Amino acid sequence: MSARFRAVLFDLDGTLLDTAPDLAAAANGMLSELGFARREPSAIATYIGKGIPVLVHRTLTGAFDGRAEQTLFARALAIFERCYAEESGRHSRPYPAVIEGLGRLQAAGFALGCVTNKAERFTLDLLRRFDLERFFACVVSGDALPRKKPDPLPILHACERLRVAPSETLVIGDSANDVAAARAAGCTVWCVPYGYNEGRPVASLACDATVADLAVAARRLELPPAVVPPSGAVL
Repeated sequence: MSARFRAVLFDLDGTLLDTAPDLAAAANGMLSELGFARREPSAIATYIGKGIPVLVHRTLTGAFDGRAEQTLFARALAIFERCYAEESGRHSRPYPAVIEGLGRLQAAGFALGCVTNKAERFTLDLLRRFDLERFFACVVSGDALPRKKPDPLPILHACERLRVAPSETLVIGDSANDVAAARAAGCTVWCVPYGYNEGRPVASLACDATVADLAVAARRLELPPAVVPPSGAVL
């Protein structure tokens, strides 16, 4: 096990699981029920990253910073959650090398956690559905605490539950949310290139390294500690 890190925390959507197809189906179901035109799933995928309420606002307005009228939003949120409860897990899949990478890290003795902005009822269902829950000593969902990523609170809470210092913790995610939360918490952060990141390339993130997938991350962490990679390095 790496002498530098004792724990690894993972984002869920866009890092462990490709959930965009189900989120897009739920969003379009919501729009249809409200009598609005459907949106392209590829556009909805760029709205993912800051939790379901923000996704609903963005889907209704078609803008990243859009805010729907409150009565409409409240109605739409209820419809979305009902639609997503029906869709969640239907077309979602673990990304390649996720199970291999988690297994190798667990076998190497790292404490593993999942920190996501997704609500607990959806998070736990997905982790169980794809047999990922067994890898994690802690799961911090988006409704577990008063603040979500990019606030550092969820990362710090996970470190506390795992009994590790932030300086001993590596965060692996796919978005600016993950980078900002990890930085504010005092953790090292690596990013995968295949996630959502609100439609922006991973190269735009000021992460410590980009890692092709979780199996590559595991192999890197199994090695003796070496020179710290420069910010933005590709491992």
